[in-house]
Amino acid sequence: MNFTVSARLSARRFAYQHASVLTALDQGMSLIAAGMADVTITDGSGRARTPAALYRSLFEPNRAAPVRGTTTQAQAA
Repeated sequence: MNFTVSARLSARRFAYQHASVLTALDQGMSLIAAGMADVTITDGSGRARTPAALYRSLFEPNRAAPVRGTTTQAQAA
């Protein structure tokens, strides 16, 4: 899949193509650290996300599904 990282610096817009989601994420985070604005990562289907939102979707556990072996408040009641 293709990933496009885009960012803005003053009036200039930049766009970079990546084949890997991890390299796109790495560059997106680097561009933010370098002071660029409006950094987004767009996947091949056209879905655009900020690097932080993409990171959360990849690496944070799904909050909707309870962890195995634990009970939710609804189950405990």
